[in-house]
Amino acid sequence: MNDPMTSMQVRVEDYLARHDWSGVPVMAGRPFQVAPLARGEYNLNYLVSAGDRKVVFRVNMGTQIDRDDQIQYEFATLALLADSGVTPVPYYVDDSRTFFDRGIGIMAYLPGRALDYTTDREAAARLLATVHQVPVATDHHLIREEAPLGLIYQECAQLLETYFGSPLADPAIRTFLQEVLAWAAEARAGERFYQEDPWPCIVNTEVNSGNFIVNPDRESIHLVDWEMPRWGDPSQDISHFCSPLTTLWKTSYRMTPSEKGRFLEAYAHHIRDPHLRNTLAERVRLRDPFVYLRGIAWSAMGWVAYQTEFAGMRNASTWATLQRYMQIDFIRSLFEPFLGRN
Repeated sequence: MNDPMTSMQVRVEDYLARHDWSGVPVMAGRPFQVAPLARGEYNLNYLVSAGDRKVVFRVNMGTQIDRDDQIQYEFATLALLADSGVTPVPYYVDDSRTFFDRGIGIMAYLPGRALDYTTDREAAARLLATVHQVPVATDHHLIREEAPLGLIYQECAQLLETYFGSPLADPAIRTFLQEVLAWAAEARAGERFYQEDPWPCIVNTEVNSGNFIVNPDRESIHLVDWEMPRWGDPSQDISHFCSPLTTLWKTSYRMTPSEKGRFLEAYAHHIRDPHLRNTLAERVRLRDPFVYLRGIAWSAMGWVAYQTEFAGMRNASTWATLQRYMQIDFIRSLFEPFLGRN
């Protein structure tokens, strides 16, 4: 069976050779050299070099937001963020499907390493504060988070049906998650807080350590993956960043309460609006259990899908993490504090 990363590279090289790049200054010049850079479940990324110029060529392989224009959605968001200094600059997008049968995009290449939770938390807080304060016109394209907790609840209920209905499911986990879902059905009423006191901004929704690029030599940090942005409350990103499901995805780090407190303080320090600073703790408190629920619901669905039929590209690291998350003790540690059992 052909490796999709290898087989797609040939098509990328052909596309680059055939296309007229005179209107894209960063791409001017020949020849191009193409090398694999990174792959995920929904995108293939290649490093394209032309002399001393380097860019990322991104091939969209699927969508997590159920949109046919996934690549355009992503690049339109990068255009909104282009002046932030903490996201990749978008250079080119092609969703015509005339050469590829999927969307492609080209953006700035940002050398560096993944985020280290033990040393880079304050820099990440500053970055998120920068993103959340980018001014955006009212006629933007972003999906609006109208009912933040209710939408997460509905999404989780649907995702968990895959697990609840699977013969592979652990009965103890199934029973506990059904209890958590019932609790969330009541707790989602807390979304009135966000509706009555909105503070909308661009949120990334996937602030995993691997989506940050840290370059100590340049003293820079960037957030590079923008597949699922929303127009919503900043607590979405803050809760996701601090969640054990996020920090443990690629590392062995789990944030302590005191470390989380210092992260929130660092974020608030870079926020100009005093009202957001004053309400930040409550926004995060209401959001946290729903972010955890979404992470576990997605993991439960993925755990079943990886063992049955999975339409995306399989990733060995993802599978190993899913197995760690789908343990009853770990799941209880997430939700029992909210159920009043600690």
